[in-house]
Amino acid sequence: MTMRALLLASALVAAATATALGQTRDDIIVAPVLRANVTVSSDVVRIGDVIDNAGPTAQIAIYRAPDLGTVGTLSTAQVIATLRAHQVIGVDTKDLRSITITRLSRSLDSKEIENQVAMALEGRNGLGAAASLSLTFDRDVQSLQLDAASSGMLQPITTRFDARSGRFDITFSIGSESTAAPTRLRFTGTAVETVEAAVLARGVERNEVLKASDVIIERRPKAEVGNDLASRDRAVGMQSRRQLRAGQALKTADLAKPDLVVRDQAVTLVYESAGLYLTIRGKALEGGTEGDVVNVLNLQSKRTVSGVVVGRGQVAVAVPGPRLAPVSEAPAPAKTSEVAAPTAVAIN
Repeated sequence: MTMRALLLASALVAAATATALGQTRDDIIVAPVLRANVTVSSDVVRIGDVIDNAGPTAQIAIYRAPDLGTVGTLSTAQVIATLRAHQVIGVDTKDLRSITITRLSRSLDSKEIENQVAMALEGRNGLGAAASLSLTFDRDVQSLQLDAASSGMLQPITTRFDARSGRFDITFSIGSESTAAPTRLRFTGTAVETVEAAVLARGVERNEVLKASDVIIERRPKAEVGNDLASRDRAVGMQSRRQLRAGQALKTADLAKPDLVVRDQAVTLVYESAGLYLTIRGKALEGGTEGDVVNVLNLQSKRTVSGVVVGRGQVAVAVPGPRLAPVSEAPAPAKTSEVAAPTAVAIN
């Protein structure tokens, strides 16, 4: 073989070798690698979820996913055996003994559900604001785990409320980011409108004055307490008109201003007019609060007089002013040398 032919053959061999090496680099298959922590949003676990570099087998479902919002565990040996059944071999396990699988979800708190029901009922058939409604569900409302794609708001699509029975029946729809149908949730129960009421912390007797510690605030059904409720500020310091039991909501008709004068109590009779202020001991013949007219025995004259209660243990008695004579009967002016006698005021 001539030198020229030898050189040409060498060049052809070199070119063929380079081509083969290039093809080898392009055809290199990267080994699949096991993942320690897997997160899924669907109801199945696929090969591509548990390993990297899954290739064409990535979409093959191999396990059922854990329940919404929960975490499951699989041993490495179990996963490798399942992968081999689908001709996936040579997996790099990175010396893992097990892997965890977390199912994504949307958590719907029970309090949020109750708030949404109350808002749907607000103002319906005479009901008040959502915050004033007390709800009782036919089944205990538990926090729910929804599909992660159910990201929409709770939208009431049917709302029914019977004012006579207080029954409600509400269905909500929750939109989804996927093509899946919206999630629907239905809740039934009863709704009662409540109001803040001043309630007795203990039983009180008739004519007893209420202290701050005797009155607390509670929410009570509006239909139960009516419209004559007394506020706490109005109740404290007032006197009960009758015996009241603990837990009773206070009404305006139950209360009165406290008696400042009690029957048979020693009181002070106050006589006051222009230039005159006189106090005398007396005995109340009846009780009364500020502004009431009561009868009192004047212990000095032993006569009964009427007066107005003006303070605790004090009764004001009006003093009659001097009577003026008619103009036609007016006496002649006194001489300058005479001094007019003072007018006397009689006090009972």
